[in-house]
This record gives sequence, structure tokens and C-alpha cells, in this order.
Amino acid sequence: MKKLLLFAVILSGMLTACTDDKQTKSEDNMNKLELTQEWDKVFTLSDKVNHRKVTFETQYGLTLAADLYEPKNVQGKLAAIAVSGPFGACKEQSSGLYAMRMAERGFVALAFDPSFTGESSGMPRRTASPDINTEDFMAAVDFLSRLENVDPGKIGIIGICGWGGIALNAAAADTRIKATVASTMYDMTRVSGNGYFDSDDNEQARHTAREAMAKQRLADPTAMAGGVVNPLPDDAPQFVKDYYDYYITERGYHKRSGNSNDGWRTIGTQAFANSRFLYYINEIRSAVLVMHGEKAHSRYFGEAAYKYMVEGKAQGYNFVGKPNPNPENKELLIIPGASHCDLYDGGYTELLGKGEPKNLIPWDKLADFFNKNLK
Repeated sequence: MKKLLLFAVILSGMLTACTDDKQTKSEDNMNKLELTQEWDKVFTLSDKVNHRKVTFETQYGLTLAADLYEPKNVQGKLAAIAVSGPFGACKEQSSGLYAMRMAERGFVALAFDPSFTGESSGMPRRTASPDINTEDFMAAVDFLSRLENVDPGKIGIIGICGWGGIALNAAAADTRIKATVASTMYDMTRVSGNGYFDSDDNEQARHTAREAMAKQRLADPTAMAGGVVNPLPDDAPQFVKDYYDYYITERGYHKRSGNSNDGWRTIGTQAFANSRFLYYINEIRSAVLVMHGEKAHSRYFGEAAYKYMVEGKAQGYNFVGKPNPNPENKELLIIPGASHCDLYDGGYTELLGKGEPKNLIPWDKLADFFNKNLK
């Protein structure tokens, strides 16, 4: 009897090991990335930086794809910056440009594709999550902290558009982040729950949206919502025209960008509507720069987030907290004449990225901010 029991235990262990091995192989295959090695960005590679493709792991077991930009001919331990956004874009677009420009100014800079998007792993595709996306930034900090040429005590982040709000959430959660820039930011949880300009900030509107999502989950949970509207209607609002000009034309189109193609899963941002990213940003002790365009439709997100971060209360936020213990290192920068998408690539005087560059992104100001606060 004892021999039979012993055999059963051994057999059970063998089966478990076999199952674990199969699971490990399955996970390895799922997370094995095939990265494009040729240069396929929407901007030209600077001759002042070195570039290479890298990957790193998150605490959710996902593998993220990224571009690492390093300044040429600079020695020693450097300050580093992780960059992501806009929401629904890919690292070949705006985030890569930001990272490269920061590397030109002496920083090690990492532009990454968030989980479930671009070249990064995760199924189903184009899915967003408040906790997973915040972890994406913190995992990027993990990666940068382990690089031989990076000082782990000098790491900052940049979040663009919807990733501006995620960056603030990450800064509130992770004290290793010493400086944060939120550029042309959206608060994706606020707009998901309240609609644009809080026009649907009522129980009935949210209930209707929840019912639609519940039906969609049963009808087709894999359906895509579509990216930027295409073709562009003549009566489209100006900010939709701006999105079209960046994401659909040669100015910024990329085949791996959700916004340039079929967008997010219809239910892919469902969790955002019942969440609020910025509850504890009034407790961020590290430095923060909120940068927005004067003419941006999204300007109210940045101004309200900054006000709540400093004062603990703001329009559009039902919760009230205490004033920030370190308001002196918080800054709101409004760029004269800039629209939302002008802060993606600096903007152009004509459509399709034609005409003269408007150069509305203050690269040297950003470098000064990080140099001051990453020391």
C-alpha cells in the first residue's frame, strides 16, 4: 500500500512538472517578441544618439518592447527617462521622438510600447488597464535602474496625452520616480467615466454606457472600436481634424498604431470608467511639470490635475484631499498657440506635416527641468 501511495505521489509530481513545463513553454511562446530591426519611425534618427531595440518584463508577466536612446560620447552614470504615449499610439510615433530629443540632451531615454499594444506582448490586443498600465511605467523604471550607464537614483518619466495621467499615477505610487512630465495630458479615467468636458457626468449616462458594454461583452468581446475617424467628416470638430492630420496622414501614420488603424477593443478601456487615476497625486513629493497647449481641447485635464495635485481639490474632482506637502516643485506650463497634437511632434504650419515646423515643444525647458530635479 505504501509503495502504491509513493508511486502515486511520484506520478503526480511528474504530471505536475510536465504541466508546468508545457505552461512555461506556452508562456514563453506568448511573450516571445519579433521586433522590427529596421528604422521605421515617423521621425529621422538623430546623429547625436545611439539607438537599439530592447525588451523588459513587467510584474504581470508581460514582455514590453522598447527603443533605447543613449547620447553619444557621454561617459559615466547618467540620469534616465522612461517615455510612453499618446494613448493608442506606438513608440515609433511621439514617445520615440521625445525619448530621442532627451537623449540628444544627455539622458538615457527609453520609449516603450505599453502592454497589449505595438510590439509588446499581451492578449487580447489593444486592452487598457489602470493597474497594468501603471505597472508598465514602474517596470520601465526597473529596467533603467539596472543599466550600467544609469544612476538608479536619477530616473524620471514622461507621459504624453492619456499616458500623462498614467504617469502622474505612477509618480504617486513609485518614489523611485524623481521627476515627471505630463505633456498634453488626458485623464483617461475621468473622460471614460464623465465624457468630454464632463458632459456625461451623471448616473443615467454612466448606466447607459455600462449597459452597452455589458451587451458588447456577450455579442463580440473582440470587436475593435476603430481608430481616428477616417474618412474625415467636413463637420468634424477641430481637435478631431488635428488627430486625423497626425495619425492618418504621412505626418504620423504608423501601421502598429491603434489610433492610425482599428483602435482599441470596444470593451478594452471598460475598467477606466469605474476608476480614478489621480486620487493621491496631491501626495506626490517629487517634481512634476504639467505641460499643455493654450488651444488644446484637453487643456482642462492638465489644469485640473495640476490644481488638485497642489491644492487637493479642483473642478471635476468629487474628492477633496489635503494640499501637497511639496508644492514648490510643481509647475504648470501653458504653451502659447499650441493645440493638443502640436505637442506630439512640435506642430507644422501646414497640413500633412508640411510647411515650416512650429517647434512648439520646449525641449531645452524639459531638459532643464530634469537636470534640476534628477540630481
